[in-house]
Amino acid sequence: MENVAFIINPYSAKKNYKPLLEELKNKVENVQYYISESILGTDEYIKKNMKLVDIFVAIGGDGTISTIAKSLINTDKILAIFPAGSGNGFSNETHFSKNLDDLLVKIQSKKSRKIDTFTVNDKLSINVSGTGFDGKVVKEFEKTSRGFKNYIIVSLKTFFSYHPITVHFPDPNFEKYNGEYLMLNIANTRQFGNNAYIAPMASKSDGLVDLVLVKKFPVFYSGLFAYRMFTKKLKTNKYITYLPISEIKFEVNTKNWHLDGEYNSIESPIHIKVQPSSLRILI
Repeated sequence: MENVAFIINPYSAKKNYKPLLEELKNKVENVQYYISESILGTDEYIKKNMKLVDIFVAIGGDGTISTIAKSLINTDKILAIFPAGSGNGFSNETHFSKNLDDLLVKIQSKKSRKIDTFTVNDKLSINVSGTGFDGKVVKEFEKTSRGFKNYIIVSLKTFFSYHPITVHFPDPNFEKYNGEYLMLNIANTRQFGNNAYIAPMASKSDGLVDLVLVKKFPVFYSGLFAYRMFTKKLKTNKYITYLPISEIKFEVNTKNWHLDGEYNSIESPIHIKVQPSSLRILI
């Protein structure tokens, strides 16, 4: 399998990447792979092999995928994925499974399509990013051993103690949305991960992202909110507002953000900008 490189995050999937690597070596002759120890190392590996490789395969979670995608934006190189994260939201939305044989068949076909990405103050995001409640949850979640169970535990603990964020839009067209919110999300695809659909109508190929504003809701509504999120039934109501946008600026009184599930500290003012058809992905 020529012109294909597999980039492995050894810290994903509870650091249990060795069985997958052995399977890969058994099924692919002279397989080219790189075990990443740092973001800088991954960037340098891609840069070094850019002229030699047509398809870069990310083995990891959304954060790993985003790191690799950053080097492929607005190029003719193709991104492929073997999901090995805790949520795998982007992998779910782009139809990659944990079946290596299926992935190898896709690689042989080399069929691809372009999708949108976006930036938060020039930092790349490919899936869903946000601030407020979920930014704080990700910050605390990274202190745990990860996994869906720990995510739920951290989310519940954070919900009862979290104070809403204050958002201000300088554009007069968005002034009516100024106020306090539990969280603010930017959705290029429909879900956070684990099939939790925060923006069921979002599309990764329409030149827009959904700006999702969620007001803090009473405890009795939390069960219904969770049910609707996991069944793709969230929609605009008195607690949730969806704003399809291609670019927007605003200020928020917190630095806690997550970009594709990875914690980031980002200062206001915030500038969101869609990059249409900027990433080529295997189909």
